[in-house]
Amino acid sequence: MSTTRPGTWDRPRLPSCVGSYTLRKRFTFEAAHFLPHHEGKCKRLHGHSWLGWVEVTGESLHSEGPQAGMVMDYARIADIVKPMVEDYLDHYCLNETLPVISPTSEAVAAWVFEHLRSSGLPVSAVTIEETCTSVCTYRD
Repeated sequence: MSTTRPGTWDRPRLPSCVGSYTLRKRFTFEAAHFLPHHEGKCKRLHGHSWLGWVEVTGESLHSEGPQAGMVMDYARIADIVKPMVEDYLDHYCLNETLPVISPTSEAVAAWVFEHLRSSGLPVSAVTIEETCTSVCTYRD
């Protein structure tokens, strides 16, 4: 029988148990781009409704304070992601705002990863969905 209050979670700490947690936070943006070296229609300026996922992985949960029971507060992730989306991605031409020659989904995923990492977010992966059938994940 558990001695915890109803509604609380008392997970046993087993030394032989090894695992980790992965948090995923979604973000969206509308942006145009063109691929200057592409041989098809993507060479022309066009836009997408992009969907992104930021992943943060942790092996332990905070034991006390406002993040008790969490790897990280989702609001903290959002607070770091939001300015990036507003300042570089949403309603921009990615060829003008990102330091890449050809803003492919691969380049966008890698740039988002590095930008968030340099902003202090312990990101482990970034997934960019350029279309509903074309997806790229960049991971550490």
